[in-house]
Amino acid sequence: MPSQTLFQYCQKLVILSADKSKVLLAKRRREADYDGVYSFVGGKMETTDKSILAGMKREKDEEIGVKAKINVLPNETYNILFRKSDGLSMILPHIAGVFVSGDIVLSDEYSDYQWVDIAGIESFEPKIENVPELTYWAQNKLSNASQDFVEI
Repeated sequence: MPSQTLFQYCQKLVILSADKSKVLLAKRRREADYDGVYSFVGGKMETTDKSILAGMKREKDEEIGVKAKINVLPNETYNILFRKSDGLSMILPHIAGVFVSGDIVLSDEYSDYQWVDIAGIESFEPKIENVPELTYWAQNKLSNASQDFVEI
Protein backbone atom coordinates (compact mmCIF):
# COMPACT_ATOMS: atom_id res chain seq x y z
CA MET A 1 0.00 0.00 0.00
CA PRO A 2 1.44 3.40 -0.93
CA SER A 3 2.22 5.72 1.94
CA GLN A 4 0.11 8.82 2.37
CA THR A 5 1.07 12.18 3.69
CA LEU A 6 -1.78 13.78 5.60
CA PHE A 7 -1.74 17.35 6.81
CA GLN A 8 -4.03 20.03 8.10
CA TYR A 9 -3.99 23.62 6.89
CA CYS A 10 -4.15 25.93 9.90
CA GLN A 11 -4.02 29.69 9.33
CA LYS A 12 -2.64 31.91 12.08
CA LEU A 13 -3.07 35.66 12.53
CA VAL A 14 -0.13 37.74 13.73
CA ILE A 15 -2.07 40.78 14.97
CA LEU A 16 -0.19 43.95 15.87
CA SER A 17 -1.54 47.01 17.65
CA ALA A 18 -2.33 50.09 15.53
CA ASP A 19 1.07 51.61 16.35
CA LYS A 20 2.76 48.25 15.63
CA SER A 21 4.48 48.20 19.04
CA LYS A 22 2.53 45.26 20.54
CA VAL A 23 1.40 41.82 19.41
CA LEU A 24 -1.76 40.00 20.45
CA LEU A 25 -1.09 36.60 22.04
CA ALA A 26 -3.70 34.24 23.45
CA LYS A 27 -3.13 31.45 25.99
CA ARG A 28 -4.21 28.05 24.67
CA ARG A 29 -6.54 25.88 26.76
CA ARG A 30 -7.01 22.11 26.41
CA GLU A 31 -4.63 21.87 23.45
CA ALA A 32 -2.53 18.73 23.13
CA ASP A 33 0.75 20.33 22.06
CA TYR A 34 0.62 23.80 23.63
CA ASP A 35 -1.79 23.81 26.58
CA GLY A 36 -1.18 26.87 28.77
CA VAL A 37 1.13 28.50 26.22
CA TYR A 38 0.61 31.85 24.47
CA SER A 39 0.31 31.75 20.69
CA PHE A 40 -1.28 33.55 17.78
CA VAL A 41 -4.99 33.08 17.13
CA GLY A 42 -6.25 31.09 14.18
CA GLY A 43 -7.31 27.63 13.20
CA LYS A 44 -7.94 24.97 10.62
CA MET A 45 -9.43 25.65 7.23
CA GLU A 46 -12.77 23.94 6.72
CA THR A 47 -14.27 22.53 3.53
CA THR A 48 -17.09 25.09 3.80
CA ASP A 49 -14.66 28.04 3.63
CA LYS A 50 -14.97 29.66 0.19
CA SER A 51 -11.40 31.01 0.30
CA ILE A 52 -8.35 31.17 2.54
CA LEU A 53 -9.32 34.70 3.55
CA ALA A 54 -12.89 33.59 4.33
CA GLY A 55 -11.46 30.82 6.52
CA MET A 56 -9.22 33.31 8.31
CA LYS A 57 -12.18 35.64 8.96
CA ARG A 58 -14.28 32.73 10.27
CA GLU A 59 -11.48 31.71 12.64
CA LYS A 60 -10.98 35.32 13.79
CA ASP A 61 -14.71 35.63 14.45
CA GLU A 62 -14.77 32.34 16.39
CA GLU A 63 -11.63 32.94 18.45
CA ILE A 64 -11.61 36.67 19.27
CA GLY A 65 -15.11 37.78 18.25
CA VAL A 66 -17.00 39.33 15.36
CA LYS A 67 -16.55 42.86 16.71
CA ALA A 68 -12.75 42.70 16.50
CA LYS A 69 -11.75 44.28 13.16
CA ILE A 70 -8.36 43.44 11.70
CA ASN A 71 -6.69 44.78 8.53
CA VAL A 72 -4.62 41.99 6.96
CA LEU A 73 -2.16 41.68 4.11
CA PRO A 74 -4.00 38.94 2.19
CA ASN A 75 -1.31 37.95 -0.30
CA GLU A 76 1.68 37.34 1.95
CA THR A 77 2.19 34.52 4.41
CA TYR A 78 5.02 33.08 6.48
CA ASN A 79 4.57 29.31 6.18
CA ILE A 80 5.72 26.75 8.71
CA LEU A 81 5.47 22.96 8.74
CA PHE A 82 4.61 21.66 12.22
CA ARG A 83 4.56 18.03 13.32
CA LYS A 84 2.01 17.47 16.06
CA SER A 85 2.57 15.11 18.99
CA ASP A 86 -0.03 12.73 17.50
CA GLY A 87 2.07 12.38 14.34
CA LEU A 88 -0.09 14.51 12.05
CA SER A 89 1.45 17.39 10.15
CA MET A 90 0.15 20.92 9.87
CA ILE A 91 0.98 23.66 7.43
CA LEU A 92 0.71 26.96 9.28
CA PRO A 93 0.49 30.03 7.05
CA HIS A 94 0.88 33.12 9.24
CA ILE A 95 -0.93 36.25 8.04
CA ALA A 96 0.12 39.72 9.24
CA GLY A 97 -2.59 42.06 10.46
CA VAL A 98 -3.21 45.28 12.36
CA PHE A 99 -5.93 45.65 15.00
CA VAL A 100 -8.38 48.35 13.86
CA SER A 101 -11.18 48.40 16.41
CA GLY A 102 -13.67 46.44 18.48
CA ASP A 103 -13.74 44.25 21.53
CA ILE A 104 -11.77 41.04 21.93
CA VAL A 105 -13.99 38.24 23.20
CA LEU A 106 -12.04 35.01 23.55
CA SER A 107 -13.51 31.62 22.70
CA ASP A 108 -13.21 28.82 25.26
CA GLU A 109 -10.12 27.60 23.35
CA TYR A 110 -8.19 30.27 25.27
CA SER A 111 -7.94 31.22 28.93
CA ASP A 112 -6.32 34.66 28.55
CA TYR A 113 -4.92 37.15 26.07
CA GLN A 114 -2.30 39.88 26.30
CA TRP A 115 -1.00 42.70 24.18
CA VAL A 116 2.73 42.04 24.52
CA ASP A 117 5.34 44.75 23.88
CA ILE A 118 7.37 43.67 20.88
CA ALA A 119 10.47 45.16 22.53
CA GLY A 120 10.11 42.50 25.27
CA ILE A 121 8.82 39.60 23.18
CA GLU A 122 12.01 37.54 23.55
CA SER A 123 11.64 37.30 27.35
CA PHE A 124 7.83 36.93 27.47
CA GLU A 125 6.82 33.42 28.62
CA PRO A 126 5.26 30.95 28.21
CA LYS A 127 5.08 31.28 24.43
CA ILE A 128 5.57 29.13 21.35
CA GLU A 129 9.24 29.37 20.43
CA ASN A 130 8.74 30.96 17.00
CA VAL A 131 6.58 33.87 18.26
CA PRO A 132 9.45 36.42 18.19
CA GLU A 133 10.55 35.53 14.64
CA LEU A 134 6.99 35.68 13.31
CA THR A 135 6.24 38.90 15.19
CA TYR A 136 9.31 40.62 13.71
CA TRP A 137 8.32 39.35 10.25
CA ALA A 138 4.80 40.79 10.64
CA GLN A 139 6.10 44.09 12.00
CA ASN A 140 8.40 44.45 8.98
CA LYS A 141 5.68 43.49 6.46
CA LEU A 142 3.09 45.79 8.00
CA SER A 143 5.49 48.72 8.31
CA ASN A 144 6.57 48.40 4.67
CA ALA A 145 3.27 47.36 3.12
CA SER A 146 2.93 48.39 -0.51
CA GLN A 147 -0.36 46.59 -1.11
CA ASP A 148 -3.90 47.20 0.06
CA PHE A 149 -5.16 45.80 3.32
CA VAL A 150 -8.34 43.76 3.58
CA GLU A 151 -10.52 44.05 6.68
CA ILE A 152 -11.66 40.83 8.30
